[in-house]
Amino acid sequence: MSKQNDMEPNNPQPSELFSKILEGMAKASRKLVEESAAQGRSLVISIDGEVKTVPAKDLLSQVAEKR
Repeated sequence: MSKQNDMEPNNPQPSELFSKILEGMAKASRKLVEESAAQGRSLVISIDGEVKTVPAKDLLSQVAEKR
């Protein structure tokens, strides 16, 4: 008898662990942007497959507007 994995495509509900991992990744990303903005740095991102350098303060202001 095999146990079904919570992250298989036929199981649309993510496990609690998977949800916590995604939440942690979001927090880490926000911290990176906040710290980079405080230091006046830029970040390299991909927009529609095109790699661009963007000032972190611009990214931070866009995130703040969406809240």
